[in-house]
Amino acid sequence: MLAGQLLRRAGLHPGQELVMMRLWDCGPQRQADLVGVLDSDSATMTRTVQRLERAGFVRRVPDPTDRRATIIEPTAASQALRREVERIWEELEGATTDGCDPGERADILRVLERLECNLVERTGRTLPDA
Repeated sequence: MLAGQLLRRAGLHPGQELVMMRLWDCGPQRQADLVGVLDSDSATMTRTVQRLERAGFVRRVPDPTDRRATIIEPTAASQALRREVERIWEELEGATTDGCDPGERADILRVLERLECNLVERTGRTLPDA
């Protein structure tokens, strides 16, 4: 709930920051690839991209190698949003680990990474590069 509140203040809905983080970290992506790596469905990704495009954070361009595909790229205007999303994630991390010492925080991250790997293994997928 806290993530949703903080993201709304930045003009985003939960999940949109994940699309943007992928684009910032990995560069322009085919929309179909975003669907796969973020474990979304086509309709949801289309709505997400449309909202981000209306807000001026992404632009859609035709894929030069496949006329049926669309490439999603972050705009220069999205760079200010990037700093805000990073600040939001830092705030969430701080709120989540408040009262933990550095050793406990490291343990938490190690355990969460293990849990993520376990879940990914169960689905037969691989972890995204980002």
